[in-house]
Amino acid sequence: MFASKKNRVVSAATAAILLVSSAPVFASSTATGSLINTATVLASCTVVGSTIAFGNYTSSQVDQTGNIAVVCTNGTSYTIGLDAGAGTGATTSVRKLTGSLGGTLNYALYRDSGHTNNWGSTIGTDTQAGTGNGLVQNLTVYGRIASAQTPLAGVYTDTVTVTLTY
Repeated sequence: MFASKKNRVVSAATAAILLVSSAPVFASSTATGSLINTATVLASCTVVGSTIAFGNYTSSQVDQTGNIAVVCTNGTSYTIGLDAGAGTGATTSVRKLTGSLGGTLNYALYRDSGHTNNWGSTIGTDTQAGTGNGLVQNLTVYGRIASAQTPLAGVYTDTVTVTLTY
């Protein structure tokens, strides 16, 4: 019985050696291919305007600034236009704050600190152009309420729409 088990172990070991030693040897070879990678970056922009708080008006000229924050994809050209606002009879040259008790108060918005370049909505004429860099770009809006107006007492407001075209 012991010899029988020993013969089986020897036979199994011999068979394993023969299988390993008689295995064919293959030459090493490689193959190559390509992996093509693509991506598309779409032009996009966002815009947010701040509040211009003129404060108290006492018939003297009041100058104040606001901010427009623009984020556009790097290299994307854009223009920023401001409409006439919601005041009755307003234009982009003479905007109108409307009083809580009636009446209006004229004001203007400019692209420069010298208050000479009106900020309107006609592209190529009175809008602000720029090119995105992928980061926030802050544009200053210069507001002015002219002197010598005689409005009714009250709180005056207006909403101007900021249009970003790209």
